[in-house]
Amino acid sequence: MPPPNQLSKIENLESKILFQARLLRRASRRAQQTIRYGSLGKSPIFFANSFPKSGTHLLTQVLKGFTRLGPVVESGLPAITTFDGFTGRQRSESEVLADLERLLPGDTAYGHVHAFPAATSFLCRDNIAAYFILRDPRDVVISHVHYVAEMEPKHIHHRYYQETLKSFEERIRASITGVSTEQLSTAMGYSVLEPLPSIRDRFEPYLGWLEHPEILVLRYEEFITNCKATLEQVLDHALIHGFSPSCTQENAIHILEESIDPQRSPTFRQGKVGSWQDEFSQEHRHLFKQVAGVLLLQLGYEESRDW
Repeated sequence: MPPPNQLSKIENLESKILFQARLLRRASRRAQQTIRYGSLGKSPIFFANSFPKSGTHLLTQVLKGFTRLGPVVESGLPAITTFDGFTGRQRSESEVLADLERLLPGDTAYGHVHAFPAATSFLCRDNIAAYFILRDPRDVVISHVHYVAEMEPKHIHHRYYQETLKSFEERIRASITGVSTEQLSTAMGYSVLEPLPSIRDRFEPYLGWLEHPEILVLRYEEFITNCKATLEQVLDHALIHGFSPSCTQENAIHILEESIDPQRSPTFRQGKVGSWQDEFSQEHRHLFKQVAGVLLLQLGYEESRDW
């Protein structure tokens, strides 16, 4: 297989054609929802933001459930991401902001967006119901390994995980500590421009979202252990930002709960809470404490380094 950068031009052209088709389908869905519920103009934009592998599709399914409650539409637009899916390059802030500004009232959308000033200013507006979902970073590591090595052959680091890292233990180590461009280039036999940062460095640019009360911060674990109460928070946040449901709150919560179907997620594997405990060796525990022990304290997943 040729290096990813040789495939990116063809894939980007295909992506542009598909994107135009997505815009046409969005226009059609908006027309249908307008006939059903009335104007979408007063509805907020719904945006599900997350650190990758933290429950993005679960939260997205919940937000799509709002299309059954009132003048809201599934935008169908691609994920708005900080990193390009084909090449792994970090996109400019202006590119990310342009994607956000393409969203219309009543749209639901999702992505992995760093907390840079222009993005926070946009998503903290009164007419946007923005959510940020967290997950225990140790579980994220396990999910990341399975995703890169087994589930997404187009991932920029897939070959490295498959061909160079021979064991699951090695892959966990790499997802914790990261992999340098030199290591990747040597293993792949061609120049690789984008490294894999450590789990700590990958999460760092998202920490700013925790500082904005306008963004509802959710935990993946709460959807698993206390789903109804979490959905009530999701609905209340939408109401605060201008959403008007066409049914009672009780019925709305029931509909949102019905919208959750993990098997429809293209990246769903197990969705377990605490699976890292079955997979981490003592070496992995020690390594994670060194690399990202502070991160667990910042996110409230541990109270000390003694775990």
